[in-house]
Amino acid sequence: MTRSTSLPRRNWLRLGLTTGAAVAAQRPARLLAGETTSVAAPAISAPVRLSLNENPFGPSERAVRAIAEHLGGGLSRYVEAEATAFTAQAATREGLPAEQIVLGETLEPLGTLLALDGGPGGEIVYSVPGYTALVDAAARVGGAGAPVPLDARLENDLPAIAARVNGRTRAVFLVNPHNPSGTVSAPLAWLAFLRELSRRTLVIVDEAYLDFDEQLAPLTAARLTREGANIAVFRTFSKLHGLAALPFGYAAVPRALGQRLRALGIGEPRTLNALALRAAAASLDDPAYAATTRAKVATERALWFRALDRLGLRRTAARGNFVFFETRRPHDAVASAFLAHGVKIGRAFPPLDTWARISIGLPEENTLARAALSAIF
Repeated sequence: MTRSTSLPRRNWLRLGLTTGAAVAAQRPARLLAGETTSVAAPAISAPVRLSLNENPFGPSERAVRAIAEHLGGGLSRYVEAEATAFTAQAATREGLPAEQIVLGETLEPLGTLLALDGGPGGEIVYSVPGYTALVDAAARVGGAGAPVPLDARLENDLPAIAARVNGRTRAVFLVNPHNPSGTVSAPLAWLAFLRELSRRTLVIVDEAYLDFDEQLAPLTAARLTREGANIAVFRTFSKLHGLAALPFGYAAVPRALGQRLRALGIGEPRTLNALALRAAAASLDDPAYAATTRAKVATERALWFRALDRLGLRRTAARGNFVFFETRRPHDAVASAFLAHGVKIGRAFPPLDTWARISIGLPEENTLARAALSAIF
């Protein structure tokens, strides 16, 4: 049996050499210089949180500067011009007219709308295990989920999803790359599936993790939205862009759906946060930041893959900022063992109760977590 050992206190201290004071002293000069790298992350503290798929490398310096500039005198004003400007920016990025961009964290309001639309008994088809914010919102007002298990490769089971759609279906909700498995479907099969399914029902695709791999850009479902397909695509700035503390996103939607959402007040400027808007706009204008963050995540993800393969632990070919692997043990026991080593991992994802998801953290956090992995397994 492998012995489990706790990290000595002096090692924690060595891991935290970068103090908040040092970061604060260096940041103003970098901001004035107009750097586009991410802001320095805070020192490590125990337990290391690798459970929420956050971007630990920090947001773009341009985003931080945009926030700081608005703090100087803009907080007394309602959002107006910022929303108009960002809508135009997002529309240009998506190749869509502005009326097909709806601002805000729209998944849950959309779930509520779908559940209430057309009376009781409506269903939302989705993959399990998975991210269920939209389905949960629908359930709170009487909607129902129609779960479809992932296939043997832990990908969205496209044939089974198509077969599950019926007269009660209000929408199909998919995440690509999937969460928690991180898998993606073959590009041609994926796009053909979406095009055909959207002729039968609204398809909603959450692409929160697509930005972590530039090679996945051709997979975006927004290309079909541009063609007029009945497909809505959700994007967030809480993942790659490192702005989880300022929740913000937008949806690229069919024209008719955009009109309905706006009629309900969803995406109205008065509901939005000016700091989040300005930070998101600045981050979109910083391609060097995105490229740097992708490279950092890819480097750390490869180290995780190597560690898991060395231990003979089955894993997925995850394409986001996390890894997903088979532990062959109950999740509670594995999570408790990691926590004893100072690492908090992702929640359980039934029915895959012997699998674990670990978010990619800072290099030193990942080193600590992989040491825990070796000790445990």
